[in-house]
Amino acid sequence: MSTGNRTAAEPVPAAGERDAAPPVARPAPARHGARLAVPFWTGGILLLLLSVAVAVTIGPARISVPDVLSAVAAHLGFGDSDLSPIRDGIIWNLRMPRTLLAAVCGAGLAVCGTVMQSLLRNPLADPFVLGVSSGASTGAVVVVVLGVGGGAVSLSAGAFVGALLSFALVLLLSHTLGGSTDRVVLSGVAAMQLFSALTSFVVMTSADAEQTRGVLFWLLGSLSGVGWSEVVLCSAVLAVCLVICLAHARTLDAFAFGQDAAAALGVNVARTRIVLLCTTALLTAALVSAAGAIGFVGLVLPHAARALTGSGHRRLLPVTALAGAVFLVWVDTLARTVLDPQEVPVGVVTALIGVPAFVLVLYRTRSTP
Repeated sequence: MSTGNRTAAEPVPAAGERDAAPPVARPAPARHGARLAVPFWTGGILLLLLSVAVAVTIGPARISVPDVLSAVAAHLGFGDSDLSPIRDGIIWNLRMPRTLLAAVCGAGLAVCGTVMQSLLRNPLADPFVLGVSSGASTGAVVVVVLGVGGGAVSLSAGAFVGALLSFALVLLLSHTLGGSTDRVVLSGVAAMQLFSALTSFVVMTSADAEQTRGVLFWLLGSLSGVGWSEVVLCSAVLAVCLVICLAHARTLDAFAFGQDAAAALGVNVARTRIVLLCTTALLTAALVSAAGAIGFVGLVLPHAARALTGSGHRRLLPVTALAGAVFLVWVDTLARTVLDPQEVPVGVVTALIGVPAFVLVLYRTRSTP
């Protein structure tokens, strides 16, 4: 027997339940996060592509975004371009590789900073805490000023070798001192001071005024004169290192609770630390050898990304990479145009922006034990 439209199989609600609101269906957190992730990543990638396209148009020569798209399409084999050879050369040979390398360096330094801060449990760690930047500076100075290699070794190659030697020294010192995270940081500080002193000694005793100016400009970070070979090499290194870091995302999450907790969760602490330290050192060495020492990107951008995504590294690492890429594209654009025709080193601009942010990080972490 039925009552109205209710069948006999359906229970009749009690009097107190008839006026109660029906339960609200809540989406599963994983599916909800996945739905939010798609537009988030799409928006971030589109913002990066738009930033690159617009940044290429900024400069003394009047170039529009359609000109950039036309030149890029023509060089990739999608049709012909109506641009003059000069305008095409400005886009493809000068501005495009520089802008893309800025994006790669920003992404790589930001990812290295994220990994270093999580691995060492130090919110003030950055990619240069291992002394890689100082070692690269010494290697570059030895090649340029002392002429080591007889012209067969480039500045970038010398910087890369110097960065690897500095990191090897840090590994050796930290291992002999016990291998804890604080020993790694202290070893990096020691290596940084040593190679900085060597760089200053070589420059002050062997270089003339013109050489000193050129070396100091590079040491402060410079993307001028880069070509497609640097873009391809740094992009390949970034891709490999980013895959390795993403593969260790859950392990980095475990390190947030400390080494003992990570070991209790089944993490091989020593092996993981060596793999990730070597990965970040290799990536930093490649980027520094191509663009010089660009500070504060790996220190500040990870904190900004955590404010958007939280501390889960599976989301944090890609967001940090996108934020670092967009940030350095616009910083480099500002550096090469603000005092046109004179160029400001990129590291100077990042320091002017990063120091206030660094002070803010200090205030936020002052109560942290």
